[in-house]
Amino acid sequence: MTESSDYDAAPPVPPAYGVWREVGPNKFEAKYVFYQTKPPKSLNEITAGQGWLPLSRGVLTEHIDLAADGNSYESTLTYEPFDMNDKPTKGGGAGKGHASRISF
Repeated sequence: MTESSDYDAAPPVPPAYGVWREVGPNKFEAKYVFYQTKPPKSLNEITAGQGWLPLSRGVLTEHIDLAADGNSYESTLTYEPFDMNDKPTKGGGAGKGHASRISF
């Protein structure tokens, strides 16, 4: 999985990357790593080539239980934030997800 933004507004969005795997019958795990940037303090930083420099990264991990008919799923998610030194930071958490396939 790869995300790349074509949206040219502020803030610019760096790419994000992910993987998924099957871990059992109708059970999957997905991991998604994204990066955050810090806004420049002045126009001079942008014109000097510094721009939107890296600030931190986050990791989303999702455990997915696919319904037997393949039309919906339930999931649990965890979010882990890390600083520029790859140390865990405040703000992590957990959540639940649900999705249904679009149909006619």
